[in-house]
Amino acid sequence: MATKTALAVAAHPDDIEFVMAGTLLLLKEKGYEIHYMNVSSGNCGSTEMDSQQTRIVRAKEGRQAAKILGATFHGSISDDLEIVYSVDLLRKLGSVIREVGPEIVLTHSPQDYMEDHMNTSRLAVTAAFTRGMPNFPANPPRQSVQGDVTVYHALPHGLRDGLRRRVAPGAWVDTATVHETKREALAAHKSQKEWLDKSQGMDSYLVSMDEMSEEVGRQSGKFKHAEGWRRHLHLGFSTKEVDPMKEALGDLYLVNEAYEKGLEE
Repeated sequence: MATKTALAVAAHPDDIEFVMAGTLLLLKEKGYEIHYMNVSSGNCGSTEMDSQQTRIVRAKEGRQAAKILGATFHGSISDDLEIVYSVDLLRKLGSVIREVGPEIVLTHSPQDYMEDHMNTSRLAVTAAFTRGMPNFPANPPRQSVQGDVTVYHALPHGLRDGLRRRVAPGAWVDTATVHETKREALAAHKSQKEWLDKSQGMDSYLVSMDEMSEEVGRQSGKFKHAEGWRRHLHLGFSTKEVDPMKEALGDLYLVNEAYEKGLEE
């Protein structure tokens, strides 16, 4: 039986660790092969190093974080603020998705506080959609692949959209048992402490991640630490509506009944 795979696609080095890494770790515990990709190199994320130095440092940090998570690392295909919804990036990301053949794709919220996150979300959705289209060439070239894939969107940074409205998850994942490993992976991005303190006033990115994780846990009414997810519509991605994360994680996955009810109204 083929190993099931999950691919996390985020914008910048450390984004996966903030809102996706706990779920990745749990999927790994359930037998999934996990993959890790930041679309951007993170080259603008420093006030002390130049662009090329920052690329090198952040790639090294990303590889270390992926190693801590036990994930296969995939290199970046863009730079900060250059993640645009383009055919060029679709072909490159589509090639990675065909190589991995994921059953689950984790990516950003379609509504978030910055364009890099939202454009990464769009790219991940379309790249997954093109996986089985032989007439859409990937770069580098790879054969198209068949099979169902389910796309899950993480909660936005700050748990609100760009217009300050709260974003409710369709489901929560209990990440308490893997929170310390998630934190260790985030700590691998050492270059980001000073940058985030200066640029976004986050007063230690580790504490900020802890607080966001705890807030999502409180929203669930059940978990101490949690990550929230919204499942993309299945049309074009699977033959019927499926929720492989729920199937894999069992009691660690809590459906937001109010969200599901809202979908039916």
